[in-house]
Amino acid sequence: QVQLVESGGGLVQAGGSLRLSCAASGRTIGRYAMGWFRQAPGKERELVSAIDWIGSNRYYADSVEGRFTISRDNAKNTVNLQMNSLEPADTAVYSCAASSGLLLATDATHYDYWGQGTQVTVSS
Repeated sequence: QVQLVESGGGLVQAGGSLRLSCAASGRTIGRYAMGWFRQAPGKERELVSAIDWIGSNRYYADSVEGRFTISRDNAKNTVNLQMNSLEPADTAVYSCAASSGLLLATDATHYDYWGQGTQVTVSS
């Protein structure tokens, strides 16, 4: 079992930045691909960014490309999401997830473990 706990969410003005962190326990995430998802009220959950087990391949949704950066530190068992130039449309609950496959995963059904999420609110 892998337990995931997100932190770093909060309220920020448009144009600001936040850094989300996902801390894993129970097992090392070094053998897991990781992803960050978000869900806004009344909308479906969407994949924001993903990274493979070693950090050599990354995926970004078109809406965040160039503004968000995903990274991982397997030694510290953490995955981070640096979010810059935030927009009101980025407001959502952000959750990290772990996929037991090593390769980058873009389908939510491929993720086995999920965190509870952290709220990000961007004011205009």
